[in-house]
Formats: sequence, structure tokens, C-alpha cells
Amino acid sequence: MPEIRPMRDLRDTNAISRLCHATSEPIFITKNGYQDLVIMSNEEFERRCAREEIYAKLLEAEGDVARGDLTDADDVFSAMRAKYEY
Repeated sequence: MPEIRPMRDLRDTNAISRLCHATSEPIFITKNGYQDLVIMSNEEFERRCAREEIYAKLLEAEGDVARGDLTDADDVFSAMRAKYEY
């Protein structure tokens, strides 16, 4: 269930911070009854950014497959061994 708070609740920054860290969902802040802001903890923000990056890479990989732009796994591992072996 989304957490919805009025703008005046932002006055108590410690309470809002605790609420942000206690939930993995964004908190919606309303102004005059309308959605105005969305806040979340930095940890949740970073987690969501990482997820978006993974989705973008998967979409790119699906495009590569659709175009037939593939590399044999043995070739990839051989190149990695050559690059990183001491």
C-alpha cells in the first residue's frame, strides 16, 4: 500500500527519514490534495537505479540476438583469458 503524506509532514524531517528507511516503497507527498513529490531512501533509489540499468542491458542484449549479432561463448572466454591471465 503506498504511503501518502501531506506536505506539512515534511517539517518533521527525522520522522520522514525513518519512514523512508522503514519501507522499500516511495512516499508520495501531496500539496493541497494533489501529488507533488515522491521521496525514498538513498538505498532504495540506488537499488532501483541498478535494476533499471540491468533492464536496459537486457533490452540491448535482446536487440543483439534479434539482429543476429552473436559471439560464440568459447571465443569470449578465450579472449577474456588472454586479456586477464598473468
